[in-house]
Amino acid sequence: MSLRYRHLFSAGLLLLLTIVVCVPWAHYASARPAAPAVADFTPTYSPLEAAERVATAQAAERPLLQQHALTPLLPPVPTVYFSQTGHHLSNRSGFLDFWRSNGQVLLFGYPITEEIVENGRVVQYFERARFEYHPEFLGTPWQVKLGLIGRELTQERDFGTLPDPQTGVRYFPETQHTLWGKFGRYWERRGGADIFGYPISEEFEEEGRIVQYFERARFEYHPEDMDWFYRSHEQYYGITLNTLREIVVSDIGRQLALMREINIAPVPALAGAAEWSPGLWSRHIAINLSSQWLTAYEDGLAVYHAPVATGRDGFNTPAGNFAVYDKLRMQTMQGSVGGESWYVPNVPWVMYVVGGVALHGTYWHNRFGSGLRMSHGCINLDMDDAEWLYTWAAIGTTVQIHY
Repeated sequence: MSLRYRHLFSAGLLLLLTIVVCVPWAHYASARPAAPAVADFTPTYSPLEAAERVATAQAAERPLLQQHALTPLLPPVPTVYFSQTGHHLSNRSGFLDFWRSNGQVLLFGYPITEEIVENGRVVQYFERARFEYHPEFLGTPWQVKLGLIGRELTQERDFGTLPDPQTGVRYFPETQHTLWGKFGRYWERRGGADIFGYPISEEFEEEGRIVQYFERARFEYHPEDMDWFYRSHEQYYGITLNTLREIVVSDIGRQLALMREINIAPVPALAGAAEWSPGLWSRHIAINLSSQWLTAYEDGLAVYHAPVATGRDGFNTPAGNFAVYDKLRMQTMQGSVGGESWYVPNVPWVMYVVGGVALHGTYWHNRFGSGLRMSHGCINLDMDDAEWLYTWAAIGTTVQIHY
């Protein structure tokens, strides 16, 4: 039995201990209510207290936003500095906006070099990627491309090839390898071939981890990132759940840079280069109730997308302009309204936006973006999407819910 499935089997043994709390709200609910919009949670603050918290947070954030907007930058293009690695990221070649809008730290890590010229092309190395500037495509989505660092790092290795198994598993004739399961879902949800390239190996065990190599990346499976409570739900209901770091893109950008003896030593921050944080930009979340889709923005640049499931009829999620007024790492969902009662423990990554309406991670279904509205008013998200937003957003981040 592979390491990956030994972990899953062990988690399954714990299922019998948690059956009582592993039932979604539908198992606790009775007749459909006639009540208007309500929500899953009891508000943590009164409307006045919530408004005061939002106003205080936004007032505290405003000077940072104004300073970032007014400070002259050297060079005169948007440039930020990452103290984590001691390097800059700018829009001189479009790298900063590409990084912000295509995965940020999660997929690319931090910059580990400045912009350099390699084989006649401007490039920049990151912990998990290499950005390449293509001036021939200036102003198009292909101006910035990702280097084939997976191929370059493994050019001395032979992963073999595989004939099409014709079993329904996704097969890539371009590289003669397959992609399925958790890795396949991550590949599809996080950018596909444009970000990761095609698979150049099958799944296999390497250094105690299940891994798979791609033209531009290497995936690692970290089953321990999903708590046994959620794992048991995943197995019991036969659904796929995702936690943010269950699949990790490994640091092959750093490995390749070191192998090529590229200088990754930190450099001093340029005068006028702001210290990077998500708070450098005005953050905003938009939720479309018609398409059941969420988009997160930084100063108008879309930086994250996620499917959602919102309130069903009788518990409709309210439309309007709101703001995050409270954040809770975990909370128990319980209530009784309109003839229905519910109790669901360990709901992760909760962010209240109006009254008892919250964005939160969801483990009792995975019907996000399907058009099926399933909640008592809250905005249900896959757990990985909920965690990303929870880490990125702050008290005071504005939230527009609209049709």
